[in-house]
Amino acid sequence: MTALTQNRAWTLASRPERQVSVADFAMTTSPFAASALAPGEILVRNRLFAVAPTIRNGLNPPGRAYRGSIAIGGTITGMAGVDVLDSRHPDFRTGDRLVALSRWEDLSVLAPDRAPVPVFPVPPSMSFEEALGPLSPNSLTAYFGLIEVGRPRPGETVVVSAAAGSVGSVACQVARILGCRVVAVAGGPAKCAWLKDACRVHEAIDYKSVDVAARLAALCPTGVNVYFDNVGGEILQAVLDNIAPRGRVVLCGQISAYDSGGAAAGPRDMMRLIYGRVRMEGFVVGDFVDRVAPAREQIRRWIAQGDIVLRTDLRRGFECLPQAFTDLFAGANTGTLLVEA
Repeated sequence: MTALTQNRAWTLASRPERQVSVADFAMTTSPFAASALAPGEILVRNRLFAVAPTIRNGLNPPGRAYRGSIAIGGTITGMAGVDVLDSRHPDFRTGDRLVALSRWEDLSVLAPDRAPVPVFPVPPSMSFEEALGPLSPNSLTAYFGLIEVGRPRPGETVVVSAAAGSVGSVACQVARILGCRVVAVAGGPAKCAWLKDACRVHEAIDYKSVDVAARLAALCPTGVNVYFDNVGGEILQAVLDNIAPRGRVVLCGQISAYDSGGAAAGPRDMMRLIYGRVRMEGFVVGDFVDRVAPAREQIRRWIAQGDIVLRTDLRRGFECLPQAFTDLFAGANTGTLLVEA
């Protein structure tokens, strides 16, 4: 079944009140002895970890963790590429490869039917790096969020925040492919240059150096039709100050609040939304799990044609997971951040 007799795990050593640090994590090693699985469970070997901002939510105390708070001493949870080593689930067999919500450890016992995020099969023709990179749940999030929730029309103006990230960069490029004018918001001149040169967005705003609301007013004189929101906070407010009548806001993430120690704040003036007939809608990629295969094929075609470019920041070594996670919030990654065990 598995030759591993020890199971390394990264656990929560202390609960970050604001900015997360490497000191908030501790690595443990414990004996592993394969025990009988319960019906519906699978034993997996975690091979490749996706380091994503949403992991931060699980580090919050109960009441502020929307998918469950990790206890002090508990193992960190996140998406991973896994090999199935043993199964008592009728849909999965030994040797299957999956992208699943797992844990930062070598070996995990999972119950797919009880998981808050659906399991994504990885076909034999696809590597884990591809399944967690260009064809990952992040890319699918951008695809479904923009097309199904935002519903942009050719000629409309689409604004994307955290636009250089793994979700944002795909959302920008899908919007461009659909014939929209794309304004990307990112942090730093290097990211903005990459978005303009490689992703071919029409305009890029460096939120670290300019007034975003004023710049949006100058670049979008008729207003923003669709906003793909990964950030929330003041950038969300800046877009709403410049939203077009019947604008749509795709609520994907609230990065600005993850390290704030408080709840994600909403708009300051709800009457603007009422009289502007503005729609704000949240979603999760699991809403579209039954349509993953054709979406992956479409994204793959766009990549092959050169219509979508992506960057992957692949790091090797189980021991570097906490540093990679803190780098994510410091903006020290370039593209989708993955850690190979």
